[in-house]
Amino acid sequence: MHMADALLSPSVGAAFWVVSGTAVAYSARKLKQEADEKKIPLMGILGAFVFAAQMINFTIPGTGSSGHLAGGMILAVLLGPYAGFLTLASVLVVQALFFGDGGILALGCNVFNMGFWACFVAYPLIYKPLAGKDPTPGRATLAALVSVLAAMQLGPLSVVIETLLSGISELPFLTFVLLMLPIHMAIGLVEGFVTAGLIAFVRKTRPEILQSAATARPLGGVSIRKVLIGLAAAALVTGGILSWFASTHPDGLEWSITKIYGKPDLPAPARGIIPALEAAQEKTAILPDYGFRKEEPVGEERGEEGGTWPAVSSGTTVAGIVGSVMTLGLSVLVGLFLRRRARGTS
Repeated sequence: MHMADALLSPSVGAAFWVVSGTAVAYSARKLKQEADEKKIPLMGILGAFVFAAQMINFTIPGTGSSGHLAGGMILAVLLGPYAGFLTLASVLVVQALFFGDGGILALGCNVFNMGFWACFVAYPLIYKPLAGKDPTPGRATLAALVSVLAAMQLGPLSVVIETLLSGISELPFLTFVLLMLPIHMAIGLVEGFVTAGLIAFVRKTRPEILQSAATARPLGGVSIRKVLIGLAAAALVTGGILSWFASTHPDGLEWSITKIYGKPDLPAPARGIIPALEAAQEKTAILPDYGFRKEEPVGEERGEEGGTWPAVSSGTTVAGIVGSVMTLGLSVLVGLFLRRRARGTS
């Protein structure tokens, strides 16, 4: 669901930079008030896990499409909405700048589409009421499924509206929305079960993490070492090895565009800010499309129909590990910065 810059007008892209930037600033302010130092390493490890998990596209049977986790609900449930939103924004920043996944102009839209709805709408208004204070496993699974499905309809709907506002005439609103919503419903169903499974793991290992996220209370003297080790191992294995097994089918957004336009990508304007941003992104993307530059065409190894499967690639492994470490580092830096600011104002 990562939007490219060619799907947006500069004004719409800039407007969502402002919207998402405001949400980031608000989340930072709220997180600073929580003053929970143990949340910092958890943000880093969970960010690394979501980065790695997003490298794995799974096939949607019978469609020729695929999808990957958005991760917003996982982060909201385990970190709380503010830390979750900041962590997902960190994931998307690393992906855009260093891996060329999602446009720079589109970064504000991508943060909004994948983070805002999950953290600030689906989590507080659907997950928490359905799960209750002490949910049974069945109730927690139901809450995860319903909330993820809601987020995975609001996010794709936002993509369609953003292209409409941008005047992208190649993607008619009704046709686009009738493709985007059903395919992301299927993707959301898979993400819902994965989210429920991860919540069950944390509930069994250290339930205090869920209680802390739900109530914004610090973890205090609770040890989260086992959870951190388990999630770190999962991130390394997922990004380093399981990423070879990503589906070769286009993701839900590319699939929808192809159904309408005949190709997964729209051409970017020849002049203006969009080609300038794309040129800048080519320089910052040290591992474009999650592989080495010299392994062209990398796209045929992962993410394009007709590519080999599994796409065993040292470039993919390095990208998975490096990206996870980068995301961990950025998330931890955000947490440390907020802790320092909190101490400075206390």
